Amino acid sequence: MPERLKGKTAIVFGAGSSGPGWGNGKAAAVLYAREGAKVACIDLSAEAAEETAHIITEEGGEAIAVSADVTKLDSINAAVGKTVDAFGPIGVLHNNVGVTHMGGPVELDEAQFQQSIDLNIGSVYRTSKSVIPHMLKAGSGAIVNISSLAGIRWTGYPYFAYYATKAAVNQATVAIAMQYARQGIRANCVMPGMIDTPLIYKQISSQYASTEEMVAARNAAIPGGKMGDAWDIAYAALFLASDEAKFVTGVCLPVDGGQSCTVMGPR
Repeated sequence: MPERLKGKTAIVFGAGSSGPGWGNGKAAAVLYAREGAKVACIDLSAEAAEETAHIITEEGGEAIAVSADVTKLDSINAAVGKTVDAFGPIGVLHNNVGVTHMGGPVELDEAQFQQSIDLNIGSVYRTSKSVIPHMLKAGSGAIVNISSLAGIRWTGYPYFAYYATKAAVNQATVAIAMQYARQGIRANCVMPGMIDTPLIYKQISSQYASTEEMVAARNAAIPGGKMGDAWDIAYAALFLASDEAKFVTGVCLPVDGGQSCTVMGPR
């Protein structure tokens, strides 16, 4: 059994899936456990967190499920406390929480814009605020933030707040990496491109006449002709979380099938 994270505790925010199948956070949590980590599966939905933790324990791994709201620091602190109590020092912080609201600055209402800030970049701030002191005490740690290709380029969708907040996640990751490099903490982010997860059927499909049209358009945007899946993101995150990436920090890694090298979005 591979053991790239043996002896480490990983806390995964957004470890549940928004529907049947594999979301990015769910896949990462399970893969971390398969590689030897003890995993705290954190999600707003207790049921979703428990489903992921159950998969891990059924496979012989160690996991706990905790419900937490990443827009509230007290809730995050409580989840971090439960993780430390259960498994000891946190070696890996994985941030996978986010929301997509369609609309430019004219169409988007202020409540949706504020929610995008609170969830997409606010979650990274709050979880880092809570977890980094533990990593500083231990003298080591790896942070993996899930950003988006939208953080660096137009992807074809009119989601102003998503572009802005994911760009913020990228630069926040760099800021953390540089500030804490001498303290043994690394921070990197993964920028997914077109990934076939349950979330796109809830938050992206409204831009198309049918889900079939959405899938076809997103597949066509990829040079190889097919979207990626949650495991593509999970394996990239695993590398960045592991000691194999001990000399990698401040990186924003596209996992997009080459889409960032093209000029067209999925329209």
